[in-house]
Amino acid sequence: MAGGPLGDERFAELLERIAAREPAPGGGSAAACALAIAAALAQMAAAFTLARDEYQAKRARIEEIHARAGELRREALKLAERELRSYGGLLEALRLPPSAPSRADRVEQARAEAVASPLALCAAGGEVAELCAELAREGNPNLKGDAVCGALLAEACCWAAGNLVELNLRRAPGDARAVQARTLMEQATEARRRALA
Repeated sequence: MAGGPLGDERFAELLERIAAREPAPGGGSAAACALAIAAALAQMAAAFTLARDEYQAKRARIEEIHARAGELRREALKLAERELRSYGGLLEALRLPPSAPSRADRVEQARAEAVASPLALCAAGGEVAELCAELAREGNPNLKGDAVCGALLAEACCWAAGNLVELNLRRAPGDARAVQARTLMEQATEARRRALA
């Protein structure tokens, strides 16, 4: 797997890596990178809100949003890397000969990580969507477009990651993790609606 950490790539190089005829980085890592951008937009909207005197009554909450958005931006980049590795691990396990004694266990472990990773991304996406919705409604109105953009990107990330969870669990309908992903996806959509209202 060529290349260093996705978060260290120049943007054009990252796009080249995603566009390459390789299975990873793929949709999960791309969604995580988009989520990092959404969280950065939330930080920007919060920073501009904090700079205005008329938001002093909300200062503590806006500072919380700014700090949490920064944490989620860093987490998103870690999840981009985790997505890259988890899918690669599943591919490696699936390439083992069917007769290999450890194949079934390795495939099961790799599939569990291939579900856990996008599920974590789905949850982070939902949280960023909520922060952006709050900023769109309560923050500096000059930054509403940026907050809405962040909410839209975060919602898309949440749905992309949730879809990966569902795809990786397609042989286990009704699995609690798929139900959790679907709930998070619907909550992200509701947050985006609030941001646009």
